[in-house]
Amino acid sequence: MNKLIIICTALLFSNAIQAQDTKLKFAMLGGVNFQNWNGKDAQGGMLENKLITGFHAGINVQIPVAPEFYFQPGLLFSTKGTKMKTDTMNSLYKLAYIELPLNFVYKGLLGNGYVMVGFGPYLGYAIKGTVTKERNSNETKSDIEFKNSIETNDPKEVSYMRSFDAGANVFAGYEWMNGLFLQLNTQLGALKINPENKTINNNKTSIKNTGYGLSLGFRF
Repeated sequence: MNKLIIICTALLFSNAIQAQDTKLKFAMLGGVNFQNWNGKDAQGGMLENKLITGFHAGINVQIPVAPEFYFQPGLLFSTKGTKMKTDTMNSLYKLAYIELPLNFVYKGLLGNGYVMVGFGPYLGYAIKGTVTKERNSNETKSDIEFKNSIETNDPKEVSYMRSFDAGANVFAGYEWMNGLFLQLNTQLGALKINPENKTINNNKTSIKNTGYGLSLGFRF
């Protein structure tokens, strides 16, 4: 009896290994972003900004690590930012990032496809940024300068941000047997993207990217 149990277990384990897809699978994807900045202003008050709409596009690859589990690194171009409104001025900040998501994914068979749940860190680097300011019906647009600290001799009319960002991804979706998939993404920044401002005493500014989005893609 014990030998029979051992043989049956070995056969089941062998079938599970054979059933596991060991091939790398690549994907192209793109979609819409709804992004904002969360955190505190210089006085420590909570930011009350508004969402802006952006987009993302890129590729990823699924690497099997265990039955139904995958490591999924990728490369994305993603736009982020926020809207700010005060009594005297409206400001629109837009930044473009190259991102490296490093997700772990569960894919379980469900109906005519697979349910997907994933999470992991991301690294981002801003390659361009603009700010549009509207005051008394006059609109001005300028580039954002990327640096880690604002010195006393830096021009005060320039907007500054840090280029490096990092945080966490969480997503869920569904992939059909033909490779088409749809997923809902959530992203939470962990690092401050505002530079240290040495021109303000007791500065409490803390700005972090946050947002969600919807992706449509094809895996092959």
